Amino acid sequence: MERDCIRVLSVDDNALVREGIAAIINHQSDMVIVSQASHGREAIQQYREHRPDVTLMDLRMPDLSGLDALVAIRAEFPEACIIMLTTFESDLDVRRALEAGARAYLLKSIPPNELLQAIRQAHVRKK
Repeated sequence: MERDCIRVLSVDDNALVREGIAAIINHQSDMVIVSQASHGREAIQQYREHRPDVTLMDLRMPDLSGLDALVAIRAEFPEACIIMLTTFESDLDVRRALEAGARAYLLKSIPPNELLQAIRQAHVRKK
């Protein structure tokens, strides 16, 4: 079943956010959380191990920023489909993330159904 689903890696330093995202995604018939990471270095390791279809990446984390993790993952896996999911909406952050290869830049205030739609759209564009 998992292989037929959109496999998602959730990266956020806030456990409550990760668990909330997991609950929303795992409730979908076409998606599953394959792993979670709490910081950038762990995100890179989890990406290598699980090769998710879509990664949701927080921007600001303690050890390695989401942007730095995005750059590192895409340097090793150019096809990586990463969506930035953050509370920061500065034009500079958005531009840097998109220039580094993020498929989308979403705010955590997004309604759950719009997040799910963005994941599906990013996955379709990846194919």
